[in-house]
Amino acid sequence: MSTYNSKSTKPLYFGTQIVWFIFGAIEILLALRFVMKLLGANPLATFTDIVYSLTNVLVSPFVSVFRTSYQSGAIFEWTTLLAAFIYALLAYGILNLLLMSQNVSTVEAADRLHSQE
Repeated sequence: MSTYNSKSTKPLYFGTQIVWFIFGAIEILLALRFVMKLLGANPLATFTDIVYSLTNVLVSPFVSVFRTSYQSGAIFEWTTLLAAFIYALLAYGILNLLLMSQNVSTVEAADRLHSQE
């Protein structure tokens, strides 16, 4: 029996799509934050304020890891880059956990193990 036709394939696919969507949204917000800080965006502008407000929660665990570099109004935020990297690792780990929970037949498992050698 192929795993593509099993009952667990659809929830697995749906789960991976959710992880990719959330990860993509986080990465886009962090990229916007990084570029806006780098280019010295006006923090009083509504759009800038919304982006900073949404991403402050995502960046806050990493704030004291690196110093922030300032250069004539532009801010190079190392913590935003670190946060993006950590969230990418987290998404990769979650996706691997989801894929590990997938049912496989004995033949498929033997084929996969053999191909890893």
